[in-house]
Amino acid sequence: MSDTTYLAQGPRTAIRLFTHADADEFTARARESRELHHPWLFPPASADTYAAYAGVLMEDPARAGFLVCERNGTAGGADDGAIAGFININNIVMGGFRCGALGYGGFAHATGRGLMSEGLGLVLGHAFGPLGLHRLEANIQPGNAGSIALVRRAGFRLEGFSPDFLFIDGAWRDHERWAITADMR
Repeated sequence: MSDTTYLAQGPRTAIRLFTHADADEFTARARESRELHHPWLFPPASADTYAAYAGVLMEDPARAGFLVCERNGTAGGADDGAIAGFININNIVMGGFRCGALGYGGFAHATGRGLMSEGLGLVLGHAFGPLGLHRLEANIQPGNAGSIALVRRAGFRLEGFSPDFLFIDGAWRDHERWAITADMR
């Protein structure tokens, strides 16, 4: 664990910003989780790809990247601070729009434990609080049942369907559009 400056904490997770020092743990978790993520997403699995990925999240004001970290209630415990997943807010537009698009992924060791649900709740609180956003969108491939269940649990509503929306894994993929606004929380 590189930095324990948490932006928000829940009973079992906390969120913090990406750092360059997270490269080894993040990329190891990504490699361990390839089967879980395929064909939906491809998080960086090498030091070079992580440096570029994290650099954009840290430097671009239209993006905010959060690591979902495990908490066991005892600083320095076996899983305290371990990265369970990541949640990014991309394409942030302020002004009258105040919206961003979510991208996220949990790591295999954290699957089925509710850590990403708690982490997403913390990110929503931060997005609708300190970041000052009004709306967050999540575009999800229809076959990605786990991702749809995550946003549904968080209170997102299904708003539509976008054919050929994103180019992923060599093809244009259809996506469902899910969204939540600050007043829905």
